[in-house]
Amino acid sequence: MKTLVNNTEVKVRFSEVDSLGIVWHGNYVKFFEDGREAFGSEHGLGYMDVYEKGFATPIVKLNVDYKKTVSYGESIRIETTFKPTPAAKIVFDFKIFKVDTDEIVATGSSTQVFMTKAGQLHITNPPFFEEWKTKHGLV
Repeated sequence: MKTLVNNTEVKVRFSEVDSLGIVWHGNYVKFFEDGREAFGSEHGLGYMDVYEKGFATPIVKLNVDYKKTVSYGESIRIETTFKPTPAAKIVFDFKIFKVDTDEIVATGSSTQVFMTKAGQLHITNPPFFEEWKTKHGLV
């Protein structure tokens, strides 16, 4: 089965660090969001793509494992990998690397489900998502 991955680089901004000059732990969630958005743009599964099909994809599970610190001004690379599943959900794995050393600084995952615009949980894969998975060789 094919693997879909996106890599995107981000430079750590002053607003993302704490008083010690290292990235505040909560900002890793934002970095994962940056990765999901870049993945969606590259592979045609962006938030607006999904919304235009009548769905939202709220996060129902999030995991972050911190390995090393990152400081103000450093560049990171966010590797976002789509994890195929037959269930009606979108699962991503993340690895965050320091660009200059290629060291892993954090790993994690997120799980999103499909909800209609009216807020109803959709327990089967929407047809557009099945088509997307087929187009990308994920079924």
